[in-house]
Formats: sequence, structure tokens, C-alpha cells
Amino acid sequence: MKTFQRAKSTLQTRKFSFISLFFLGSFSLALLANCYSFTGSSLSPETKTIEIRDFPNNAPLMNASLSQEFSTAIQNRFLQRTTLKGTKENPDILIEGEITDYAITPTTISTSVNAPGGNIQAAQNKLTITVKVHYENRVPNEESKSFDRVYSDEAVFSSDLDINTIETSQVKVVNERIINKIFNDIVANW
Repeated sequence: MKTFQRAKSTLQTRKFSFISLFFLGSFSLALLANCYSFTGSSLSPETKTIEIRDFPNNAPLMNASLSQEFSTAIQNRFLQRTTLKGTKENPDILIEGEITDYAITPTTISTSVNAPGGNIQAAQNKLTITVKVHYENRVPNEESKSFDRVYSDEAVFSSDLDINTIETSQVKVVNERIINKIFNDIVANW
């Protein structure tokens, strides 16, 4: 009987400890939430519409689908992750620009030891995409937020990949990174 009462007492103590920790954790989260403010957007409530024009590919090295892929991805990002509505007439926000560079360059060199004199070839390549962006905020008293900036990012990949694989996977990765930077500079308020 004493063993049962001791076990019951231990169980009640653990239950009390668990409940105490739960409430302490909840209190800590509430306190933390009051210390930090995640507003999520630096766009004013008056900002309702956006126009994102196509980004032409003016890079010396051409990727036939890059302009369309980038333009569609940036439009989707703003229209899906904000409450802004797309328009072509008198938008509150205008985003336009161009792709200025698309380059694939070797980054790591390997030498074949079996060949006389050694053959030098790339072991890894780097894809770099650069985009020039013009952001215009036309909301009254918000014009100072407008900017012109250049964004660039890259991805390193094995030289064994063929150009089709690069253009379907690596381009998407680099585009996503650039669009994240643009989106954060315009919308995020951290």
C-alpha cells in the first residue's frame, strides 16, 4: 500500500512539474512576443496595387527562357505573398528592370594525372545571374522608399552537369535567391 501511495505521490509531483513547465513556457513565449514586433511588411496600408513589368534578358550569354522564368517568378512572389493586386494602370508600386548578366564560369580546376602533361579541366562551375531593379513607390509620403539596385547571386555545381540540367535546376535556385532579396528589400520590415 505504501508503495502505491509513494508512486501516486511521485506521479502527482511529475504532473505538477509538467503543468508548471507548460505555463512557464507559455509565459516565456508571451513575454518574448511582447519584446519583438514582427510587423511583416513595411508597405503602408494605403499601398494596394502593383505592376511588375517583364525583365528582358540583356546578358551577353543568352538563356532563352530566363526572362520569362524570372518575370513570372517575381510576379508570383508579390501577388501570392502580399495583399497587393496586380494592375497596369496607375499602380501604387512599380517594379521593373533587366537581367544584365548570365554567366557560367569555372571555379575549381582539376588535372588529369593519367594524361602526359596533364589535362586541365573544370571540376566545378559557377552560374551567376545579375539583375538590375528599379522600384518605384508612388504612394504619397512613401516616395523616399523607391530605389535602383543591382542584385546578383550564384550557384556552384559539378562540371559533369549538362547545360539542360543547369538551366532547369540551377537557374531556378539562383532566381529564387535574387527574388528573395528583392522581396525582402521592398516588403519585409525586420
